[in-house]
Amino acid sequence: MAPMGIRLSPLCITLFCLLGVGVIYHLYAGVLSSRIASFRLKSTVDLRELLALSMEAAVQGGREVKRIREDNTLEEKSKGKTKEGDSEKLTLGDLNSHRKMFYLIKNTYPYIQVNSEEHANAEGEATVWTRIIPEEILAKISGGKEVPAERITVWIDPLDATQEYTGLVQLFIPNVNQLPLNLWGFVGEGSNVVPRASYNTNFPKVIISRSHSGKVKSFVQVAFGNNTEIIPAGGAGYKVLALLDPTDEEQDTADIYIHVTYIKKWDICAGDAILRSLGGQMTTLKGEHIDYSGTEGNKGGLLASIKTDHKALVKRLPPWEENKEQ
Repeated sequence: MAPMGIRLSPLCITLFCLLGVGVIYHLYAGVLSSRIASFRLKSTVDLRELLALSMEAAVQGGREVKRIREDNTLEEKSKGKTKEGDSEKLTLGDLNSHRKMFYLIKNTYPYIQVNSEEHANAEGEATVWTRIIPEEILAKISGGKEVPAERITVWIDPLDATQEYTGLVQLFIPNVNQLPLNLWGFVGEGSNVVPRASYNTNFPKVIISRSHSGKVKSFVQVAFGNNTEIIPAGGAGYKVLALLDPTDEEQDTADIYIHVTYIKKWDICAGDAILRSLGGQMTTLKGEHIDYSGTEGNKGGLLASIKTDHKALVKRLPPWEENKEQ
């Protein structure tokens, strides 16, 4: 006699498998959904939140810059030489500001690329963003603009115009005694600064770099005439502010900003964003948009303007070849 046994029909086997899958699903659905949600949070960034985070990072970095200057604990040293042969200075203000800004952003969004002028070897800050969005941003910027984290690069200049900072030139930032002065712009949405009412492009006042000038004065004079008023100033960010409605009565004002030597992207990225949010432009001297991906340097020179015919300004510039003026 054949041994007794249990035979399962194909239908029973199918039902058993479905029940098994159902149990597995209910056991792990919560875990899987939470992991998927976590992945989505990590892989996308809300741009309004990133703007608010960047503002808070700038506030914290600015406080360090001010405190170290007031305490006179600069610990100044040289990082090497610039392309013009000048000493490239580094202070404790640069480093402490870097730590505050860099780690606040990275602790909040570990998956985005953050490029800073400075690099701190010490352990990072443990600070975490409170996720409080300032009222002025809530009022002007709509939320829900999420982009993949891999498409975002943040450029940080922890201290704009270190040379002026060490030399006690108080115009390296407006309202130095009223920090933080936090200016922002969101392209296509708005800004908390405004342009001036008018600009003179027939006989413009041109602001240039004090410490990285190259042959910019002769370049400007060929374009706009020997009697052109030229304003040397420190800090790429400050030179962009000179094109806008003054935030300080002692602030310089200019009609255009020109730079002919090599410049780092962390020097110009913030100013470029503010200008573009107001309808202005910052391009190479050939009128090309500046690409903020890839390498840290911009070799194409710089022309910045607002409320003007930017293309007409480019046409007035003399011939310029990349690397020629470096």
